[in-house]
Amino acid sequence: MFYYVLKRLLIMIVMIALVATMIFFLFRAMPGDASAFAIDPSLPPEARQQMRERLGLDKGLFDQYVVFMGDLVRFDFGRSFFYNRPAIEIIGEKLAATLILMLTAMVFAYVIGIFLGVAMAWRRGSLLESGGISLALFFRSAPTFWVGMMAILVFSVTLGWFPPQGMRTAGTGGGNFAEMFLNLDFLKHLVLPALVAGFYFLATPLLIMRNSMLEVMSEDYIEMARAKGIKERRIMFRHAARNALLPVVTSGALFIGSAIGGQVLIEVVFSWPGLGREIVTAVTRHDYPLAQGCFIIISAMVMLMNLVADVLYARLDPRIVYNK
Repeated sequence: MFYYVLKRLLIMIVMIALVATMIFFLFRAMPGDASAFAIDPSLPPEARQQMRERLGLDKGLFDQYVVFMGDLVRFDFGRSFFYNRPAIEIIGEKLAATLILMLTAMVFAYVIGIFLGVAMAWRRGSLLESGGISLALFFRSAPTFWVGMMAILVFSVTLGWFPPQGMRTAGTGGGNFAEMFLNLDFLKHLVLPALVAGFYFLATPLLIMRNSMLEVMSEDYIEMARAKGIKERRIMFRHAARNALLPVVTSGALFIGSAIGGQVLIEVVFSWPGLGREIVTAVTRHDYPLAQGCFIIISAMVMLMNLVADVLYARLDPRIVYNK
């Protein structure tokens, strides 16, 4: 396993370098001049030239690429054109907001999905199964921006239970993590977008758990447990569900990697200052350092969580052995 993980990590480094190269040249191929967005056109020509030099836009394309890759080795994505701050700092702030939102939605989706999937498989053909599948597929297929707007209309505008937009009320929240995220105002802003995202993600763990349970329920040890007179609830959770969790756990690891980029539509509808929304804004502004850093971080996390999923699968199922 050690040599397998080491080999995968080396492959990841090569893949991240290739992704970074592709992103660098794709952004430079976009129509428009980044200096037009980063530099005030009303400045004198001398001042604009100094700004281009400070931002590194005066160099040739190859020289910019060499500087970019050299900085990347030091985990330095450069300085944001728009914010005039290190891109890594901005990514850290946006990533924290996205992780809190997406992980909350994931916990909701997987807890509800696992228990509901177990119950649906155990009562196959019942109203619970057909209703649960219909509900999950409805939220999966419905446009997330429409569900989000309906949630705002009902729970914010009509009932007034939750704030309609933003991550916190203006003027609240401090500079450290606890003051920003561990307070009642933040939790009130978190509920609606987390629920909308959670219902959108619900179909994946629910259907995987249901299908896995149906396979496990046909195994001989389930019939043996019934023959011993073990209670149905104990068989359902201690014998069937426990062995059916393997594909759900590994899919959860993959889900975390893909969720790092956030749900752009949800973040836009709820004005949530996350990484997905920031990517769209950075690309529009031709903010190369920030956009490049966001895409590289997302790519690295997807690759890393794919590796975690493979390792988890091998640890949970001793029949699987990876070669060097």
